[in-house]
Amino acid sequence: MTKIQDLYQSADWKKEKHVPVIDCPDDVPAEEIFEVKVTLGKEVAHPNTTEHHIRWIQLYFHADGDKFPYQIGNFEFTAHGEAVDGANQGPVYTHHSVTAALKTKKPGTLIATSMCNIHGLWESVKEIKLK
Repeated sequence: MTKIQDLYQSADWKKEKHVPVIDCPDDVPAEEIFEVKVTLGKEVAHPNTTEHHIRWIQLYFHADGDKFPYQIGNFEFTAHGEAVDGANQGPVYTHHSVTAALKTKKPGTLIATSMCNIHGLWESVKEIKLK
């Protein structure tokens, strides 16, 4: 039986276009708001076409010592050039990049996941320390 964790892929984002890149400070002040940007294709561009696109990015925070992570956000990308005239004929394309703002009382780990309509589920993590 396949479990969901077996379906998530990860790699070096500098070489793999599907890996979500978490961009934020390594050390943040306790209980002060900071921004986290998650994007794909930072070094190797990911296509954004009707046929090949990123459907969503999810961001979680797993505080040190806690049993479960907390979902920060779920971000869907729903415009990939579709149109009545056909694939890639539409006037709008969403870009697979999001920014969230949060604060924390504890250090922990940010977890970003994403879904490519062709290449499946991807994940990356980044440790956050408190100043």
